[in-house]
Amino acid sequence: MTRANHDPENQNNGAPGELVKPFDAAINRLAELNAVEGVSPVFEVIDTARPLMFSPEGLEALYERVPAIESARFFGGSDWDYPQTLVPSLAARTVRHGDPAATMVESLSQIRLLAVAKGDYIHASISAEHAHHFLAQVLAMNLDLVVGDLQEADRLRPDQLGYAVQNLYHYLLRHLGYENLLEHLVEEVWRILAQRPVQVGGVKQMVTQIAVCLEKPDALGGEVGDNALQLINAVFSPTEDCREDPGLDVYAERLAEMDDTTLLQEAIAFAQAMHSTGLVSAYMPVFIRYLRGRWNALIPTALGLSHTGADAFHCYPALIQTLIDEAVFPETSQCTYGLAMMLERGILYSPSVAPSLWRQIRLSLCDAAAEKIGAVFGSSRSPECFLLADVLNVLGRPLGIGQGNYPTCQSTRALSMWAYNMPAELLRILAWAARDDEIVMRFEGDSISSRELGTGMAAEPPVDVDAVSLLTVPHLDRIYFEMGRRSIGRGEDPHKWVNAEFHGDHVGHGFRIAVDVFTGNLKDFEGFIRDFYAAYHPFYNGNIPVISPQPAGIAVTDSATRFLGWHAITIQRLALDPDEVMRVYFFNPNNDSGQNWGQGIVTSTQSHGELYGEASLPVAEFASRLYVFHYDPLEKGEPGDVPTDDVKRAMQLAQSSWASAR
Repeated sequence: MTRANHDPENQNNGAPGELVKPFDAAINRLAELNAVEGVSPVFEVIDTARPLMFSPEGLEALYERVPAIESARFFGGSDWDYPQTLVPSLAARTVRHGDPAATMVESLSQIRLLAVAKGDYIHASISAEHAHHFLAQVLAMNLDLVVGDLQEADRLRPDQLGYAVQNLYHYLLRHLGYENLLEHLVEEVWRILAQRPVQVGGVKQMVTQIAVCLEKPDALGGEVGDNALQLINAVFSPTEDCREDPGLDVYAERLAEMDDTTLLQEAIAFAQAMHSTGLVSAYMPVFIRYLRGRWNALIPTALGLSHTGADAFHCYPALIQTLIDEAVFPETSQCTYGLAMMLERGILYSPSVAPSLWRQIRLSLCDAAAEKIGAVFGSSRSPECFLLADVLNVLGRPLGIGQGNYPTCQSTRALSMWAYNMPAELLRILAWAARDDEIVMRFEGDSISSRELGTGMAAEPPVDVDAVSLLTVPHLDRIYFEMGRRSIGRGEDPHKWVNAEFHGDHVGHGFRIAVDVFTGNLKDFEGFIRDFYAAYHPFYNGNIPVISPQPAGIAVTDSATRFLGWHAITIQRLALDPDEVMRVYFFNPNNDSGQNWGQGIVTSTQSHGELYGEASLPVAEFASRLYVFHYDPLEKGEPGDVPTDDVKRAMQLAQSSWASAR
C-alpha cells in the first residue's frame, strides 16, 4: 500500500515514536505466533493501538499499517475476518456501545475498510465500492459524533473511548472526500430503499441522524433538498396532524377529534408516504388501530391498496383484522407495508395461504424460539407479535429478504423463493421451527431432521435479520449442508441434486455448470453459455418466460474484476427493459444488489424496469458471471441458434475476469 507524502520510516508518519513502536512490536509478535502456533495475542495489539486513536497522526499510522494488521491475521477467527458479511447497523452500535475490546477491533476494521475504499489496500473478499457504501452508512448512523458535542454516555466510556471514536469519525469524514456529506448520505438512503429491504432499522437510524443534522444547518455545509425532507417526513411526520412529530399519545388524542374528511386526508397521506419511500412511521399503526371498529372501510385507503389489494382485504375481513390486531403496533410499524404488499400480491387467493396464516396467528412458540426473538427484538411486544409482523414483511416483500451478517445465501434464497412462489410451504416450515425447534425435509426418500445435525455453513446464529430468518435459517443451513454431504463423491457438483430437493419441485431438473468440479477449470464453456441462452432467452427458447424463479450461482467479482467467490442467486425473469435491451432480472440475497463487477458491469436496481428487490443486467453481462444454473430440459431451444457474437461477448467477459486462470 502506498500513499503520497507518507513514509513509515520517517518518525512513523509523524505519530509519536513511543506510541507507534509498541504497536509495531505487538503486530510483529502476533504475526510470529500466528505463523507458528495459531494463537492470537490480539489484546496486546488492541492495548497498543488505543493510544494512537487520539490524534490524526496516530490514526494515519494505523492506516499505513493496515497491510501489516491483515497479514498478522489480527481479525482471524472473528466476524471481522469476513468484511463482506459485516452489517453497518451492527458496526455502528459496536463502535458506540460495544465493550472496549470490540470497539477497538471495529475501529481498526473501519480504518481497514477506508484503505480498501480509497484503493490503498486490496482485500480478497470486499470491493472498494462495497467498503465505501459500508462506511457511508456507518457514518450516517453516527453523524452526531461529527456535528456536535459528545453525548454523556460517550464521554463516560472507559479509557476515554468516546473521544477516540469521535476522532476516528472525523478522520473518516476527512478522507472519504465528501464535499457535501448530507447530500451523499441522503442518496445512499434512497439507493437502499429502491431495493425495498425487509430490514429497515438501519435506514431509519440513518434518517434520524440526517434529521438531527438538519436542526444544525451549518454543521456539514451544503443544502439538502426535498429528497431528505421526504424521508424525514415519512418516518416522523407523514401527515398534517403529526407534522411537528407530537408524540404517539398526543396524536391518539387528535384522532379522537377528527371528522371523516380529516381522517380521509390522513389515510391518503399515510399511504403516499409509505409507498413513496417504503418506510412506515410509528404513527401509522396508531391510525390503523384507531380505524379498527370505527371505520374499517377506510383501512384499504390508508394502506394504499389497488383494486386487487382492496378486493383481497374485503374477501378475508376476519383474517386481515386479526392480523392487524395481533401484529400492527408502533414497535412493528414496518409490517403495515408488508401487509399492504401481501394483499397486493393476491396470495390470499391461493387456498392454502389463509389457513396457514390462521395457524401462524394461533401458534405457540417453543422456549428456544421465544428466547431468540426476545434477545434480538426485545420485550416491548411478545415474541409471537414480532414473528407475525415479520411474516407479513416477508410475504409482502419476498425479494427484500437479506442474509445480513449471515453467510448462508442458499437458505436465504430458499426463504425468498418460498415466500414468492410457495407461501404456504414457507409458513409450514416456519411453524415447525417456531413451535418444535426443528425442521424436517426429505432428500431422495430419506428424512433429514435439523435437530440431529451439527452446525452447517455458519457456526453463529444470525442477528441482524428478520424474525422469520432468525428462526429458520440455522435449521435450513444444517439441512442444506447435510444434503451436500450426502451428494459428495458422485463425480458432479452436489448442487445438481441438492437444489431441487431443498428448494422444491419447481426447480428445473436440467443442470449446467461452467467449471469442472475436480480441477476448477472451465468445461465446455461455449456450450454452457449457449445452453443458458437456449433455456432462458425468450428469443431462442420459443418465447417461454421463466415460469418459476430458478436457483443459480454466480462468480462474484469486484470493480477490478478480481474473483471474490461463488454466490447463490435466483433468476426471476428475462424481459426487455424500457430501452428494448433484453435483461436478466435476479434476486441477490445479500441486502444490497447494487454492485460493480468490473468491465463496466454494474448491477442495476432501478430505472431499468426492475421490480422492487430485483437486480438486473443485460443478458451477456449476466451470463459472463454465471457459473451454474438449472433449467427444464423439455423446454429448451436449440443452442446452435444463439448468435455467435453474443456467446463470444459473454465468454470474453468471463475469461478476462473470474475465469482468466481457469
